Amino acid sequence: MKGFGYWIGWVGILFIMWVSPAQGYKILTTGQTEAVSIYTYVFLTCGLICYLIHAIHIKAKVFIVAQIVNLITTVAVLVLLLRG
Repeated sequence: MKGFGYWIGWVGILFIMWVSPAQGYKILTTGQTEAVSIYTYVFLTCGLICYLIHAIHIKAKVFIVAQIVNLITTVAVLVLLLRG
């Protein structure tokens, strides 16, 4: 049986997964990218890549899944920002 720490990790993923998709949705529906910092998403992408490598290294499935999902959505927002 999985403990509290395991399940709270998955709950955390659910919260984190809404950040980039929400921003991407806002960009797609409004067409406005001026208020979003491209540098934030560049650094966020770099950080997520590092964290994914770490998660793979320690073989933590919950974090591997989280970082893959976060990278997909964050890179999608970054692409939208670059298209401007």
